[in-house]
Amino acid sequence: MASAVGVDVSTVSRVLNSPADERERWASADTVKRILNSAAELGYRRNPHGASLRTARSLRVGVIVPRLQDFVLATIFEGIDQAASEHGYAAFVTNSLDDPYQRESRVAQLLDRRVDGIILCDARSEDPLLEKLAAQRVPFVLASRSSGNYPGAFADDAHGGYLAAEHLATRGFSDVAVIAGPDYASTANLRVDGFRAGLQDHGLSLPAHRLVRAGFDAAAGRAGVDDLLAQGPAPDAIFATNDFAAIGAIGGLREHGLRVPEDVAIVGYNDTPLAASLPVPMTTIRSPMLEVGRTAFGLLESVISGGHPKSVALKPTLVVRESTTRSAVGRPA
Repeated sequence: MASAVGVDVSTVSRVLNSPADERERWASADTVKRILNSAAELGYRRNPHGASLRTARSLRVGVIVPRLQDFVLATIFEGIDQAASEHGYAAFVTNSLDDPYQRESRVAQLLDRRVDGIILCDARSEDPLLEKLAAQRVPFVLASRSSGNYPGAFADDAHGGYLAAEHLATRGFSDVAVIAGPDYASTANLRVDGFRAGLQDHGLSLPAHRLVRAGFDAAAGRAGVDDLLAQGPAPDAIFATNDFAAIGAIGGLREHGLRVPEDVAIVGYNDTPLAASLPVPMTTIRSPMLEVGRTAFGLLESVISGGHPKSVALKPTLVVRESTTRSAVGRPA
């Protein structure tokens, strides 16, 4: 192949074994094109095992998520997998089920399989496992959930929470409640913090009895509504820190004879496909899930190469739909 193209064997090897965006480090664009065309004609296929022997890398990365069936986490992994593939890596995902013991076991399994690094999407506010990995110099970054000063890729969840509060406050809602995820998850905590700050900037507050901790799934949203109504009258609006919890809250309100948005407005978080397809399309915060995954892989690749990247927080946006389209006094918004 080298003689046919008119270059050294080493140049051919470097071009074929480099990621697509790095090939022109070794040859001109025209030469790269000729090498790739020649390789295609000859039926060449890169040998990742041979490449790993030369670089002392496996070209594999591990990803740990709480639950892959969750649309948000599946989309983040899709972004990781896309970016990994583009850079010659294979990404492998496993579930921790948010169980600390299973999580540690899954990390050990990935390391036994010689992954070059790990992306953890299930970090906890207090997280001894991360301390252990750092002490062992295991390359890792976080995605979705933050913890301490460990680098990772996230949505700016505090800003997302602020947007939700600002939206409700400017529409005249004043008795608002929050159904939040567990307090070990930064995603839930930061969204609540941002929501609280948004209310304060509009002269409102979030009383203790208007904040319930449940979870991120539909069952948690229903349970959250039950808890709120057990403590008094229904609020005029609810912010749920996850779309699935918000969907569960809509069902829970219906079971109590309350309508959305006529009786209670609802705001979710993440803008999953279901949000726009509900009988009453749901206002939500759109999170850049795919880009979080792609960014996380880029950070991990930097760590693997000896770098010290800083965390990246990507901006969410507000998507207004019918679940908040009445004002607090029942007038059309």
